Amino acid sequence: QVQVAESGGGLVQPGGSLRLSCVFSGSVFRLHVTSWYRQAPGQQRELVASIKDDGVTGYGDPVKGRFTISEDSAANTVYLQMNNLKPEDTAVYTCVHFSLQEYWGQGIQVTVSS
Repeated sequence: QVQVAESGGGLVQPGGSLRLSCVFSGSVFRLHVTSWYRQAPGQQRELVASIKDDGVTGYGDPVKGRFTISEDSAANTVYLQMNNLKPEDTAVYTCVHFSLQEYWGQGIQVTVSS
């Protein structure tokens, strides 16, 4: 079993920045992939960014050039640095850790508004 916990959400003005953290604990295997998804009200869930254990990353088109995903392997933590935030980034962000099976966090609210 793996436990996933997100933190760092909140309210920010357009153009601002936030950093989300995802800590995974328990039976963590070396081979894994961690992703951030988001879902806005009335919208489908979409992939924001992913990072593999070897450091390879991928991003959804809406966030390319503004968001950066990274991992601190020693701390079993994945970060999502979000810069130049826009109102359309408002959503519940959820961390998903895949290691033999998927483990989902509870989700965290990010609101971009003036």
